[in-house]
Amino acid sequence: MNAAPALVGYTAAVGFVAPRLLLRSGWPHRAPALAAAVWHALAVSFSIGVALSAASLAAPTEHLHAGLVGLLHTCGLTVGAGQPDADLADRLAVGLPAVIGVALVASFAFHVVRAHRARAEHREAVDLVGRRSARLCATVLPYDTPAAYCLPGRHARIVISDAAVRRLTPEQLGAVLEHEQAHIAGRHHLVLATAEAFHSVFRRVPLARHAREQTALLLEMVADDRALRSHSHEALATAMYEMAAARTPKGALAAGGPNALIRLKRVLGPRKAPHPALWGSVAAAALAVPLLPLLVACPPGLG
Repeated sequence: MNAAPALVGYTAAVGFVAPRLLLRSGWPHRAPALAAAVWHALAVSFSIGVALSAASLAAPTEHLHAGLVGLLHTCGLTVGAGQPDADLADRLAVGLPAVIGVALVASFAFHVVRAHRARAEHREAVDLVGRRSARLCATVLPYDTPAAYCLPGRHARIVISDAAVRRLTPEQLGAVLEHEQAHIAGRHHLVLATAEAFHSVFRRVPLARHAREQTALLLEMVADDRALRSHSHEALATAMYEMAAARTPKGALAAGGPNALIRLKRVLGPRKAPHPALWGSVAAAALAVPLLPLLVACPPGLG
């Protein structure tokens, strides 16, 4: 039995239906780190589903698992003797998934390197124009608009404008700096690069578009929550409002930006943590989702 129809159907559901369901859910903004993990789990599951679908379509019906290098040997299917073009089918069954995997890895490397170069160039300019503040542990730039952002990576920088230093209170300033430190400590630039890579390879798939957009928003919420551990909601919200119009350099992560209004409503709105049962079930689903394409391709009991 060829699993291609089931795999194609599953992959289509993950790529087109699952994003709509997740966007309509109310819990992601209450547990942004978990929600970001779910988006990435769906992306991994979709990628595996596409790879296995390609392998299934390339292989003749009677040897679906041939060429998957033993990955699907639990199906219990064997290749009969004398089948035409078996070698070609086996090469396609291996080659097509390999091409998809290589494309994803290459895209991730491209986005990481491009962002690294952009940050390195901007870091050099910041070091020339700005002044290092030991008190703030940040570089202060002469800029007349309140702004703050970080340049993550090996030589990380937190950059803040002198207008922000003048206008923000010490608590507001502390909340902003804690927000940016959360981006650096969490290596959020690598998480964003993963979402960008997935979008580059599967640009026309709704899951890719929404995963990229939602990952950026959810990581800002994760940084907001880190700042709220030691600073008041009002202080963070006021600082976000002051910096909402600030522009962010390429490769940087900022406390303001286009998602500031959504985050402001979240910070100032009622806070309700997700129920532990919901949290646990969603976390378990995030761990299991990447394995589902393998179960669809090789359901238990076929051995």
